[in-house]
Formats: sequence, structure tokens, C-alpha cells
Amino acid sequence: MLPPAPRARVAAVDYGARRVGLALTDPLGLFAQPAGTFAPAEALAELARLHAAHGLATVVVGWPLDAEGREGASVDRVRPFVGRLRKALPGVEVAFQDERDSSRRAVEALVAAGVRRGARREKARVDAAAAVVILTDWLAERDPAERVERPQR
Repeated sequence: MLPPAPRARVAAVDYGARRVGLALTDPLGLFAQPAGTFAPAEALAELARLHAAHGLATVVVGWPLDAEGREGASVDRVRPFVGRLRKALPGVEVAFQDERDSSRRAVEALVAAGVRRGARREKARVDAAAAVVILTDWLAERDPAERVERPQR
């Protein structure tokens, strides 16, 4: 049996005023991996580079809802970036994913992976890991019919 064909990739964004964490799916769209941390203006250029190299189908933007699940002031800081993203990558779908607790969960994942305390304090590393959390959550919530199923042995 042949392996599944590669799909267009999906990227995720953990937007911050100083840094933007990026993540990217593997060629089969099953797993998320960090793609780095960039200044906001550089993040758009990096997403364009990823699109040219891998063919992005979707960019998932972490949507900063408050504890009750409502949009707050943080959303107003992300909206302009989303507008620039849509202009920079016409034809690429932009999706949104609740990013509550993504930074905390990113630190927990770094601890579980054995990353040393000093490295876990690097905000850039946490931002890229938070983008992985956002993308992993989005992948988990997709329509099950779109998922690639592993063959039974």
C-alpha cells in the first residue's frame, strides 16, 4: 500500500506585539512542529516564504479570548495583523483557534520534553511552542472525515 500523498501545509500563528511564534504541519498534516519566532513584520515574510516552499492551505491564528470565552482588548491587537496576513497571502484560508492557556501548555510541553529551565525562560522558544499548541488544537478539532487514518495492520 502506498503512503498517503503529501497535502498542502497548515501554519499557525501565536501573535504578540514583540514576537510572533510560528508552527507548521508535517507533509501529511498530522503533526505540528515549531517554525520559529519572528518580529511581527518578519513573520509575514516568513509565512510567505513557507507558502512558496510548501504551499500553505490555511494559516491558523491564535485568537486571544478572555477566561469566559469572549473577545477582549487582546483581539483588537491581533485584527490588524490578520488584515496584513490576508493581503500578504491571498487565496490562503485564515482560520482562528482559541489560544487560552496556550503559553502555559507550551511551557508544560517544554518541561515534558526535558528542555532545561533556562531555555524554557526564553520567550521566543515559548512563543513557537505556543504556536504548536494552537496548531495541535486546531488539528484535533478538524472534521474527522478530513483526517488521514492509519492503515490497520
